[in-house]
Parts: sequence; C-alpha cells; structure tokens
Amino acid sequence: MAARITALDRARTLITLLVLVHHSVLNFTYFGNGDKARWLGFDLVVLFNDSFFMAAMFLISGLFVWSELGRKRPARFLRDRAWRLGIPFLISIFVLMPIAYYPTFLRYHAPGTTDFSLLHFWWRTMAVGPWPSGPAWFLWVLLAFDALAALLWIAAPRVVGRGARAIAALRDRPGIAVAGFVVLTIVAYVPLRIAVGDAAWLAFGPIPIQTSRILLYASSFVVGLLIGASDLRSGLLDGRGAFTRHWPRWLGIALIGYAGILALVYVKRGVLPDPNVLPSWFEAAYAIAFAVFSAAMACALIAAMLRFAATRLTLLDTLRPSAYGVYLVHYIFIIWLQYAVFDLALSPFAKFAIVFAGTLAGSWIVVAMARRLQVVRRLI
Repeated sequence: MAARITALDRARTLITLLVLVHHSVLNFTYFGNGDKARWLGFDLVVLFNDSFFMAAMFLISGLFVWSELGRKRPARFLRDRAWRLGIPFLISIFVLMPIAYYPTFLRYHAPGTTDFSLLHFWWRTMAVGPWPSGPAWFLWVLLAFDALAALLWIAAPRVVGRGARAIAALRDRPGIAVAGFVVLTIVAYVPLRIAVGDAAWLAFGPIPIQTSRILLYASSFVVGLLIGASDLRSGLLDGRGAFTRHWPRWLGIALIGYAGILALVYVKRGVLPDPNVLPSWFEAAYAIAFAVFSAAMACALIAAMLRFAATRLTLLDTLRPSAYGVYLVHYIFIIWLQYAVFDLALSPFAKFAIVFAGTLAGSWIVVAMARRLQVVRRLI
C-alpha cells in the first residue's frame, strides 16, 4: 500500500510480542512439563495466546495480499514473497533452529555419551531427525497461502471481488460481519478438531502444520484477503467506523469464549473420570469455545488497534521495523536462556523475567544491527 496503516502494523507487532511471551513462559507451565519452577497462571497465558494469536496473524497477513497482487501482478508478487518468506524459512531451518535446539540436545545427553559438538548435532538433525522448524512453520504456510491467492487472482478474480463487496457492505453492520466470521471459524475448525484432535501435526521433514488448524488458518487468511480486496481505510476497517467503535463488544464475546474454554478445562480435570479419554460432546464443546474465542479475539485486537491508532504506543512503534526479524531469531535466545536458568534456585516469575527480557533485548539488538546491511533490511 502507498502508506502504512499504523494500527495494523501495531497489531502485528503486538502479536510478535505475545509470541515472545508465549515461548518465554512455556517452560514454566505445568502443561509444558519443563522446568521445575512452575506457576499455573502461566498455563492460562499459554492457553489464551495459543487459542487465537496465529489465526489472527494469518488474518492480518491476508489484508494486504490483494492490493499487492494488483500492484505487482502474480509473477512479481510471488517472487517477492519467496524472497521475504522463503529465504528466511530456509535460513531458519538450516541455521537458526539447529542453533536454537542445541541446548535441548545437551540437556538430554549426559556428558561422555555422545559427541557434543554443534556440528554433530546439526548433521544429526538433517540426517536422522527430528528436524524442527520452530516458529518458522508460519512462513512456509503463509507462502503457500500467498501462492493460492495468486492463483485466485488469475482464475477467480470476480469471485474475490463479490466477496469483498459483500464484506464492505457490512461497514455499518459489523455485528453481522463478526458473527459471520465466528460461524465460519466454527465450521473451519470444529470438524477437523473432532476428527484428529489438537495434538496431531502433519509434517514433511521441517515443513509442519498443526492438522486440526489447517482450515482455521486458511479461512482466517481468506477473510483477511477479502477485507483487503476493498479499501482498507474506508471499508469495514475504517478507523472511525462501527467495527472500530464497538471493539469492547468483540472483546466481550472473546472473553465469553475464553471463559468457556476455562470451564471445560475444569470439567476435564475435575469432573470427568479420565482426562485422557474425552467424550465426543466435550471435544465438540471445547472446539466451539475455542473457535468463538479465536475469531472474536482477532476482531477485538484489530478493532482496538484501529480505535487507539492516534494514541502513542512507544514500544510497539519502536519495535515495528524489527518485529519480523525478532520473530525469526527469538527462539535461539528463548531456549538458551531457559537452559541457562534451568538449575538456578529461582521462582518461575524470576526465570520468566530473565528469559523474556533477555530474549526481547537480545533479539532486538541482533536484528537492529543486522538491518544496517541493505540486503538484510530488504529481507526482513
């Protein structure tokens, strides 16, 4: 777009910060079963983030796709996307993630039992596996969605145009738009969640995606694409429009969904006879609560950022140019710092503070220094 939309930049940057928080606390949760220092409140943070933030990121990413296709046309668009997403993905899986996961190898292999060199671990990762992609999985999925969007541009532009006009027509009736998005999310998520559960991953080497969320992420991206196919500044996401003004309503719906998730977690742990064998009604109810929260929270986040676009948010605005790079490199700092504090006699809050602050500062500094090179600045 000719000029950046501050609110949407901030939304993406805030999700990046939530990713850092999410990964920083994960080792100190009962669910994560990692560090001995744990706090149940961190489990609630993980549950909150995991239930919405990546779907929201796909929604926001889709907002800019159609205008970019119109400006660049499919060939150039895909070339640029391959540069901005494909190259960082390859760097991540071949360089960044082996460095990040090396402490895990050290933790579970006693001294003297194997070769402890990073080079040995790197080769073992490629040749034997597992070969994790870490947070970089988002990049290949987004690149695949971008390719499908380019195909839509060629094969069905009128269909996209009709969908965009239908959404834009709801500018003054945002309740219908949000309700429709919630229903679409339920339809996209619930059947797969019931069929395969939430723990299954579809993976081809270092190219994974969570099976139950394939259609969830795809539908979020497509909704973003349709919204962005009209004028972002005057359509549904008009900063002075009804969707923006009613952000507390969308947040309220999201909190109802989250309360449903928490209630069902309590039923699972405290009421059902075996939490490992769940009845079908429970799986369906949990999936619906998850979908409601995911869709409504994404709407609340975007609407709140639009509503307070004129408010000074120094951290988000300062981090914004480096946010993509921070997302790419942060896992190295996360795992190494969690490894460093593992045996220290500290509270879970102190360990989280060390890991989060160290990760944010270290990642930000590294990326800011790397972006001084023109080729890096063009890449991230």
